[in-house]
Amino acid sequence: MSIGEVLAQLRPDFADVTISKIRFLETEGLVEPQRSPSGYRRFTPDDVARLRYVLTVQRDHYLPLRVIKEQLAQLDRGMELVTDGGSTVTPYTSAAGPNDEVVLTRSSLLEAAAINEELLAELESFGLITPRRGGRYDADALLIARTVGELSDYGLQPRHLRAVRSAAEREVDLVEQVVATLFRQRGADSRGRAEETAADVARLTLRLHAALVDAGIRRLSR
Repeated sequence: MSIGEVLAQLRPDFADVTISKIRFLETEGLVEPQRSPSGYRRFTPDDVARLRYVLTVQRDHYLPLRVIKEQLAQLDRGMELVTDGGSTVTPYTSAAGPNDEVVLTRSSLLEAAAINEELLAELESFGLITPRRGGRYDADALLIARTVGELSDYGLQPRHLRAVRSAAEREVDLVEQVVATLFRQRGADSRGRAEETAADVARLTLRLHAALVDAGIRRLSR
């Protein structure tokens, strides 16, 4: 495929992708298209799948290119990516699905979240982050670590955030009460309905939580 054809395949899912962006990812070594005798880039389906993976990880998991490149290099050396289901796939081939996610090493998490070892140890000791199998970390851990790192600039440490964790756990319990019956139902579409309901209830509780916090902060300034 030409670079224009690649762009046409990616644009429906990544509205901001451009030819310049694809060329930049090539310059950074994240994709290596072949060249025709006349010098034009020629992309294979695996090249497109690799680009799709890179763009998805950037958008959904907030990983910097250096970390993504490290993951791809490990995969190129034959290492496998562990998914939530416990299976292993190479994420930039056609076998990869939309739910496959990057698994970070401890050093990669520290770099991607821009925090130090001491802060990560505190996050783990207060139950805000729990390593997965093999001492690896997922995208949720990255988002939590990065957010707490930013909060630490205002003097807030993991020990101050136990109330936030407890509130989140109570909200999860509330969602579970609503969808528990749906998850127990049998049927081809019952799980899909349960997941949609859980997402809707979670969205509404988060909206309510944000509204209550905003109202409380406004009262402080009165």
